[in-house]
Amino acid sequence: MSGYLRRLATTGAAYTAASIFSKLIAVALLPLYTRYLTPEDYGAAEVMFAAVVSASIIVRLGVIEALLRFYYKDDEDPGRVLSTSFAALFWFSTAAALIALPFAGMISEVLLPEPAGLDPREAVAWPGDAADLARISIAGLWVLTLHEYLLTIFRLEERARAFFVTTMLNVVAAIGLTVVLVVGADEGARGLLLGSYVSGGVFVLGLIAYHRRRLSLWIDRQLLRRMLRFGTPTMPAELSLYALNFVDRIIIVRTLGLAEAGLYSLAVKFAQAVNVLVRGFQLAWPPLAYSIRDDDDARRAYAAVVTWFVVGGAFVVSGMWLLSRWIVRVLAAPKFFDAYEPIGLIAAGVTLYALYMVLVVILGRTGRTEFNFPATGAALVANVVLNLVLVPPLGIVGAGLALVASYLVVLALMYGFTQRLFPVPYEWGRLARVVLVSAVLVAAGELLLPTDGLIGLLSRTVLWLAYPLALLAIGFFTPGERTWLSQLRHPVDLARRLRAFRPAPAAVDGRIPEVAEAELRDEDTRL
Repeated sequence: MSGYLRRLATTGAAYTAASIFSKLIAVALLPLYTRYLTPEDYGAAEVMFAAVVSASIIVRLGVIEALLRFYYKDDEDPGRVLSTSFAALFWFSTAAALIALPFAGMISEVLLPEPAGLDPREAVAWPGDAADLARISIAGLWVLTLHEYLLTIFRLEERARAFFVTTMLNVVAAIGLTVVLVVGADEGARGLLLGSYVSGGVFVLGLIAYHRRRLSLWIDRQLLRRMLRFGTPTMPAELSLYALNFVDRIIIVRTLGLAEAGLYSLAVKFAQAVNVLVRGFQLAWPPLAYSIRDDDDARRAYAAVVTWFVVGGAFVVSGMWLLSRWIVRVLAAPKFFDAYEPIGLIAAGVTLYALYMVLVVILGRTGRTEFNFPATGAALVANVVLNLVLVPPLGIVGAGLALVASYLVVLALMYGFTQRLFPVPYEWGRLARVVLVSAVLVAAGELLLPTDGLIGLLSRTVLWLAYPLALLAIGFFTPGERTWLSQLRHPVDLARRLRAFRPAPAAVDGRIPEVAEAELRDEDTRL
């Protein structure tokens, strides 16, 4: 059991480190961006970014999800799985971009509707500028789809260092280009999109060259059919789930305006603090979970992983909720201050999404991926209805409430499906203690402590940092965990124990682990 947790911790830490570094740079630049962008600019760009992700989910047809499963199957050739899946995504994404380009104007009118009575001087991102944003985003569809696939190769082989280096170089290049375009050239929303997708395109071409010996433009049709049978049922589910993070912005644009969509999008950006934890978990979890061969081991590992992820996620969410006002004051221009309101809710929703990912992997293990869509479809319907009901009276807070409620719907349904197919002994008593502690801390802070000033900041920070002590006081930790924690009396002890978290060598492409590890080390050196 500890070996699986060590592997997850090690690879997840590397992915999380990449996410932390990129998010820190992005957050550090928010004071700059929010002074050179209007809320309308920011809202327009974020709507288009979300549209690209949604379109990419459709274009992928679940191929990346199938790759993560088929790569480890005993009766499949990993090399052929890799080359066929790349060829499929290359042709799918190329065809989709070429088909969509003639309809750029129509797409922009649907996603960025011009409010009635708009003063022409306030037109920041509407036709014809909006059509230009759509064309850039269509090209970005090709870039995003292949970029995610090429990074997945590093995840398959648990090459965390290569993943980290590639991601960091891409982030630095994207941010540098975005600053030049937004600040230097005053390109607004257009600069945000170009900065991301132009730099990403360069890295896609570089990664294709780097992996060229393993990639192909030829498709093994029989293999692809098997992969699509597994992966395609996951596409509607993934799309409907992501739409929870997309449809709310469309409803906000149409009911409250593009400026409010910009505030909500900025709140989503601030909530990325919890997404740092979620992203590392999301990238490390599927390869590890599928690699556990024994079902009983898998059940115990899944239960332990859920418990400790909820512990970390609840801690981060509590901090985001309690300190949201100060975060926005420090990192955004005054005109964006109201973005603090839904930050805690969005952070909670992101954490619930990560728990959904655990259940998705369980369905993938059983091969019953067709159960994804009924759960996510129901959650999407709930999200649309709740947004239509809550957004007009409550504004962007209503969108945050709708997001959390929708994720609870999908989790409840997925739990029912997975427990019937692959029962997991979740530690419900410990999970309840975590939720109780975090809820009490947030409620106490919001009801009893100041909402501004140094005293408010310090008192809320102290309350947040009391989280582990509160867990200890209500008996969350097992005797063995308390013993382990009591031994960490000196930083040297902690460093020694963290260094022990190293993954066991894993077979790559079916080769002997020691040989594969040596070859990957050589490849890492070349990278």
